[in-house]
Amino acid sequence: MHNASIGKSNRIVAKCKCFLKKVYLRKVENQKSQCPINLSLEVFGDKWSLLIIRDLMFADKRYFGEFLQSEEKIASNILTDRLNMLEEKDIITKVKDPDHKLKYIYSLTKKGIDLLPIMTAIGVWGMTHQPYNKDIICHAKKIMKGGKLVLESMKKQLAKQHLK
Repeated sequence: MHNASIGKSNRIVAKCKCFLKKVYLRKVENQKSQCPINLSLEVFGDKWSLLIIRDLMFADKRYFGEFLQSEEKIASNILTDRLNMLEEKDIITKVKDPDHKLKYIYSLTKKGIDLLPIMTAIGVWGMTHQPYNKDIICHAKKIMKGGKLVLESMKKQLAKQHLK
């Protein structure tokens, strides 16, 4: 009797593995490429998503209206779309503001905070290869001077601000 139970359990496990493999393969087939760079860009690789992440990281913007005020002038429908997508991909979270029931507060997740080295690398590249406003680059300069220690310190500060 005991051996029959084990045999049945093994068949169930095998069926589950087979099902999960099919689901995984279906997901893989739906991806254009399995290149890690492509997969990453599918999550955060458009201009507006990167600017929203930038504003959360470096400008301490947390509200829809604050994102709309950025100098790049994102349209409200595009902002809504990108915020929803970033939330679906677990880069940001959205919670109701306890003081203003009609407003939401946006925060970075751990996954979003892990984009800090990428965001600073993009900033450093821009400083190296593009004309830029020298008044707004203090984070990139700090990181360039302090390296990994400053980066880790900034990650801890972001975690304190965003992960609650």
